[in-house]
Amino acid sequence: MKNSTRIAGLFICLFITVSLTAQKRVNASKIMSDIKNGKDITYRNATIVGILDFTFMEEQQKKLPKRNKRNWWNNSKDNKIKKQIKNSISFENCTFEDNVFAYIHDEDTKYTFVANFEDNVTFKNCTFKEMTMFKYSHFEEKADFSNSKFKGESTFKYADFKGDVRFSNTSYGESSTFKYSIFRNNVSFANSVFKESATFKYAKFKDGVSFNKTRFEEDLDIKYTKVSGDFNIAGMHVEYDIDSKYTSINGRKFNYNN
Repeated sequence: MKNSTRIAGLFICLFITVSLTAQKRVNASKIMSDIKNGKDITYRNATIVGILDFTFMEEQQKKLPKRNKRNWWNNSKDNKIKKQIKNSISFENCTFEDNVFAYIHDEDTKYTFVANFEDNVTFKNCTFKEMTMFKYSHFEEKADFSNSKFKGESTFKYADFKGDVRFSNTSYGESSTFKYSIFRNNVSFANSVFKESATFKYAKFKDGVSFNKTRFEEDLDIKYTKVSGDFNIAGMHVEYDIDSKYTSINGRKFNYNN
């Protein structure tokens, strides 16, 4: 009888353990509400459901004057609406079922909505199933995207990484761009896989970059890219073409031997 009770207890503990480690489902609207209320965001082993919009576009639109669509180009200098995210953001081993936006351009109003991050940002070992947009975003502190999978279109175009940054062991299922991105500290893309064309055109690496064992399964565009510091391309593989016109590696031309 005692043995049966012990076995039953073990099964209950096992069930509880499995339940706790399984991914819980969290609505993106709850996360946005917590950000609005000044709470730091920390999730592990969670599935995020719904569009996660760090720009808070819908809320911001209510405060903006309507624009004359016929003359919107005359106001192009003030069409960017910035949202400063002061909370620390941390997601580990999470799955994002829908789009993740830190950038939205609204074709109707011609406003562009952008989120900047003032504290640490972590998306480690995460899976992004749809679009991931961080165009124009400024990352003031640490930004860690290591071990994450971007299954949909992704962009970090014009992003400015001012602190420590990691993109090692990442994978990109669709087109991805880091065009015009600025990396002020050393950054690693080591062991990453780009399944479609990758763009680093005009990117600036101010303290070195590692593409150690990185695989580009289509084209790589690093035209006009500038690198200062360590440049590690040991074991890097590019399946098709590399556009390295005007690329500068510590003041020298880029040289790649597959």
